[in-house]
Order: sequence, then structure tokens, then C-alpha cells
Amino acid sequence: MALWKLHGDGRTVEPGAVVRPDEHLNWPATIAIGLQHVIAMFGATFLVPTLTGFPVSTTLLFSGVGTLLFLLITRNQLPSYLGSSFAFIAPITAAVAAGGTGSALAGVVAVGILLTVVGLVVQFAGLRWVDALMPPVVAGAIVALIGFNLAPTAWNNFQLDPITATITLVAIILFAVLFRGFLGRISIFLGVAVGFIYAAFTGSFEVPNALRGGKTPSELIAEAPWIGLPHFQLPDFIAPGTWSTIAMFLPVVLVLVAENVGHVRGVATMTEDPAINKHTGRALIADGVATTIAGGFGGSGTTTYGENIGVMAATRVYSTAVYWVAGLFAILLAFSPKVGEVFNSIPAGVLGGATTALYGLIGIIGIKIWVDSKVDFSRPVNQYTAAVSLVIGIAGFSMQLGDFAFGGIVLGTVAALLIYHLGNLIARARKTGADDPKPLTAVGPLGGDPA
Repeated sequence: MALWKLHGDGRTVEPGAVVRPDEHLNWPATIAIGLQHVIAMFGATFLVPTLTGFPVSTTLLFSGVGTLLFLLITRNQLPSYLGSSFAFIAPITAAVAAGGTGSALAGVVAVGILLTVVGLVVQFAGLRWVDALMPPVVAGAIVALIGFNLAPTAWNNFQLDPITATITLVAIILFAVLFRGFLGRISIFLGVAVGFIYAAFTGSFEVPNALRGGKTPSELIAEAPWIGLPHFQLPDFIAPGTWSTIAMFLPVVLVLVAENVGHVRGVATMTEDPAINKHTGRALIADGVATTIAGGFGGSGTTTYGENIGVMAATRVYSTAVYWVAGLFAILLAFSPKVGEVFNSIPAGVLGGATTALYGLIGIIGIKIWVDSKVDFSRPVNQYTAAVSLVIGIAGFSMQLGDFAFGGIVLGTVAALLIYHLGNLIARARKTGADDPKPLTAVGPLGGDPA
């Protein structure tokens, strides 16, 4: 495992230079940048458990643990922070409703194991098969339908307190367009803070929690200790319906593959070091192991984070040392139940405003893949691949086959894959010109959270 050497004088980065993964600035600067990475990931990482009902502290703990595991497995040569993946929100929400939290955790574990297997295959066989399976039109459709499938959930929260939700949504948009750089990238976090403050001043914050003794959020926060263990829970693989809910999680693997591949290529480009690409397989294995461990003890699945790519681009510091600092600090925060209780108390209206923007942004990331890859939508195969899968995902199509229930994300993903590959096969055999003429190019970059 590579150690770090001091970059220059340890205080400054010369114009045009970067602090490479095996270098570091002086330790006060390294710690400060590491804490900045925690701030960058925090807004997105706390939102996933807040929206899915998972414990915030537990998810934060395994986010930090996963980051340290990622650094170890990639031999300390690939800078990345592993935060909560938004791709898990829809299947976790559906799985909790259908079979409980234990079933949802089983789905997270299944994704982690499968992603680890994919990573092992990539490590030994390369990425060409991923590019062939998920060309841009398919990858974009899968990412987009995951975001748009969540639209009804956003509306359910929004209508509970429309005024607070609207203020939150407007604040998010304003922060995104008013500020450049780091503040603009955390616009969702800042907008949630504005909505939270508004709710606190107008009284909508103090709604008694019927499921927790009728206590108000302020009472629950006041009673929570500053230091304590996160809440752990084991997955349930034997409950009725668990295996049918696991099917809803399988498309998430495709998203995580795209995000990790995009992250590695992004870092390789920014550091001008193509050798970093050789760690792609290890990155997938690391994220798979981190997700498996998180799901095994009550946390949400993880992914490489785009927010932290932004911090690296702004600071030109790609040292893995700052991520050791960030991971360790996240673990320390996880052992404060009071911090977790603050995030658990976010009002439904605030969540409604935030998720209206957030879920839409996930969908737009998929569309951006089409635009960046110049997908030819004059070809019927591409048209129907995108059109059918999106309608299935947005409308929430469902299908029951015996004991197995398949929701919009699963059906939309299957539709995208089948229409694209079978459609191309038939069109090329018949020479109708309906096929996708573009070479099968690589997926990405996607990063982590679209915020």
C-alpha cells in the first residue's frame, strides 16, 4: 500500500500542479480539506436514510467505514468518498412497505455481493463487456427511470405541507444559481436548512411523533445523548416476500457500476494519470464489499460521490490522506445519537421540497448521459428503448409472477435491455436501418449524488 510524500513545501499547490494520491500537504491543511469533504458529502448522505427511514447514524457510520475499506482495497491509490447511493431509495422504500426493514437490508446485501462479483470479473476480464451491455442509451434510461419512478413519493411529502415544501424548493434553486463552486454544489443541503428553520419558526416542526410516545421532535432531540452507539439491525432473508423484493434491487447494480466506472475515469482525467484506470475492478469490489457490510448491519448502500469529485477539482488535492481524515471523522459523528435525532426530525414538507428537486435531478443525470454521448434518437431502437422504459418507470408498472412482485424499476430496466439488444439484432439482420449505429462507448462519468 502506497504511503504519502510531502507535496512541495506542504502549504501551497503551484499553478497547473495537483497533489497526487500518493502525496499530501502538511497535516493541518490535510485535516482541513478532509473536513471539507465531510461537509460536501453530508447533505446527500443524510438524505438517503432520512427518506428511507433508516437510522442516520448507522448509515453515516458505514459510509465512513466503507470509505476506509475503499482506500484499503484500492491500495490507497484511488481517492474517493463512499456516501449513501440515491439509487437505493426507490427499492428500499418499496421493500420496507412490502416486507419490512429486514427485507430491504437483504436487498442491499444482495446488491453488494453482486457488485463485488462484477468487480472481480472486471479486474480479470476488463470493461468491454460492461460497455456492450450498457451502452449510453440503456445506461441513461436506467438512471433516468430510477429518479422519475420516485416522483409520487416526492408529491406525497410535498402535499403534507405545501408552503414549507415550496420555500425549501425555492431556496434550493436560488442557492444553486446564486453561488458558484462549493456553496452551489451543496444547494440541497442549504435549502433543507432553510426549510428546517422556517418550519421551526412557524410551528410545523413540532408535530408529535405518534410512533415514539407522542413526543415532539424537540423533546426527542433534547433526550438523545451526545455520545452513544448507532442502531444496528440484521437483514432478513427468510421472511415471506424477501426474495421477491430483492429483485427490485438488481437494477441498482447497473447504476453503481456506471457510477464507479465514471468516478475512476474522472479522477484519471483530472490527475492526467491513465494508470488510475487499472483500479476500476478494485473500485467495484470495494464498493461492493462496503455495501454488503452496510446492509448486513442496518446501513444503506454506498457509492462513489460526485460532490467530493467537485471538492478535488476545486482544491486540486487528490491525496488519499484527506479521505482517511474524512472517513474517520464521519465515523466519529455516527456515535452521536443527538446528531442523528436532529436529522430524523426533518419535517415532511422540507423533505417534499428537497425530493422534488433531488429525484428530478437523478432523472436529468440519465438524460445527460444521452446528450454527452450524442445518442441518435432518430433510430427506432433508441427511441423505443428510452420511451418504453421511462413510461414503465414513471407510471410505476408492476407485475406479479407467483410469489414474486416486480415494480417499475425492474420492469423498466428489463425493457431497456431487451428492446435495445433484441431490437438491434433484428434490425441489423433485416437491414432496416432502425438499429443504433454508434460504437458501444463507455458509460459515465456519473459520480455520486447529482446534487
